[in-house]
Amino acid sequence: MKNPSAPPASFGLRESLEERFLRCRALSRALVAGLNEADAAVQSMPDASPAKWHLAHTTWFFETFLLRDQVPGYRLFDARWPFLFNSYYEAEGARLARPERGLLTRPTMAEVLAYRAHVEEALLAALPRLLERHADLVELGIQHEQQHQELLLTDIKHLFSRNPLGPAYARAPGRLATAPVGSDPLRWIAGREGLAEIGSTGEGFAFDNELPRHPSWLAPHALANRPVTNGEWAEFIADQGYATASLWLSDGWDWVGREGVAAPLYWRPHRGGGAQREGGEWEHFTLAGWQAVDLHAPVTHISFYEADAFATWAGARLPTEQEWEAAAGGADPLSGNQLDTAGAVAPRGERAGEGFGALFGNVWEWTGSAYRPWPGYRPAAGAVGEYNGKFMSGQFVLKGGSCATPRGHVRASYRNFFHPHQRWQFTGLRLARSL
Repeated sequence: MKNPSAPPASFGLRESLEERFLRCRALSRALVAGLNEADAAVQSMPDASPAKWHLAHTTWFFETFLLRDQVPGYRLFDARWPFLFNSYYEAEGARLARPERGLLTRPTMAEVLAYRAHVEEALLAALPRLLERHADLVELGIQHEQQHQELLLTDIKHLFSRNPLGPAYARAPGRLATAPVGSDPLRWIAGREGLAEIGSTGEGFAFDNELPRHPSWLAPHALANRPVTNGEWAEFIADQGYATASLWLSDGWDWVGREGVAAPLYWRPHRGGGAQREGGEWEHFTLAGWQAVDLHAPVTHISFYEADAFATWAGARLPTEQEWEAAAGGADPLSGNQLDTAGAVAPRGERAGEGFGALFGNVWEWTGSAYRPWPGYRPAAGAVGEYNGKFMSGQFVLKGGSCATPRGHVRASYRNFFHPHQRWQFTGLRLARSL
């Protein structure tokens, strides 16, 4: 049987930028292949976007910053659409308000796919000239679309979870391929101490927020050998973790009370059948519909507030971003449970062995570090400079990628970031403690 953690053969050192562009665009099409017109148009909450919007927005990015700005004589596919599909770029002018993206019953899915085909054809025709001076922008567009592929999956999951029928996006993979029996006991591994270099190494692509590389001092600490599991989270719930104020940050405790939070997002008490035998008293919504909770898989869809409260309950803390990055510096970012093709992606139990196991994939791991600029940070020039820097307020860093992150997209220095209450992404945690 093929190793599900192994990277596909296409991840070769000789793969050209054009091949990567085509593979990225093909994956986006594959992710929406099973959706109907309504599936692709509905917006389930303001934080999410319709699948159709993701497809058009990533195309707008290529059309705007490469074809419009860098290819003389290029004419926009539809001059009205930049208003519809600009996300947050103030330099690009007025745009549709984010909570109203679900009102776009037009253009149709077929029209959006025609837009994608038009832009792909124009970009491929211009690619030889673009690569001479703007290969960095082509790479940025690919990386940008990969981010939206993960958002696309998490937004579809949230949308389907709101449907009383609990529809499946894709068939659940076989148990042998996704859920090895058992999980390693939690062990502590001493982390690196003293001066460590943090940030992009300069090898390969990096977003501007990963720069510059700089020294950081690490105090004595240890990290858990694996993420926290669903079984351990069920113990936290049973011990009244969501009802014990002393475990929570003040803002987190207010959030729990205001939102009535009593379990990870998508969890509910089982409703009979096989769920009780396999997942104890819990089942949860997955991209394969409602399934028994796998007690050995990493817990996911938890907020920063929940992660911090669990760490306090466990007598530990969240790792700092620098501690996590130092631990992952020698790990293979292509390893672990990451997205290769369309399917019912989900976190799965994995053996860590004597070390950390796969630090990449499965779930994004919350750190205790605020998302702020590295010393000497400078945003990229032009409108693309709005990509990261202006969001460095009120958010926390996550590391490592998830089961929905396209393989090849993340690295040790990668900085994902979300507000502390958000949890519709595949977010989990790994414990740390000071020594």
